[in-house]
Amino acid sequence: MQAGMKNVCMKVMGLVALGLGLMGMFMPLLPTTPFLLLAAALFFRSSPRLYAWLLGHRTLGPYIRNFREHKAIPLHTKIVSVSLVWITLLYCAFGMGLPMWLSVLLLLLAAAITWHILSYRTLKKC
Repeated sequence: MQAGMKNVCMKVMGLVALGLGLMGMFMPLLPTTPFLLLAAALFFRSSPRLYAWLLGHRTLGPYIRNFREHKAIPLHTKIVSVSLVWITLLYCAFGMGLPMWLSVLLLLLAAAITWHILSYRTLKKC
């Protein structure tokens, strides 16, 4: 693949990852930080301008910087994330008339997501 085409593909994939990260801010089962980290990595290799914009963004930049520098998640983000996961999956498991095996699977998914989120250190105010 030519260097120019590779660059364009990485920019497009970075924009897709950015879009998924933005959606993850509002959808509890879609992660935000991993997609923003992927977008940053792709922009780093393909567009210094987009990389600088993403890191300097008032809302999105802290997700990347906090995770990259501290490998930690702010307490507020943990609380909101875990709460939204449980509210959503409890509603799906018991409010939608699903078969019992599927309800149990959703509860196991909620527990796994919770464990994953809580496995990261809590970011203290710097």
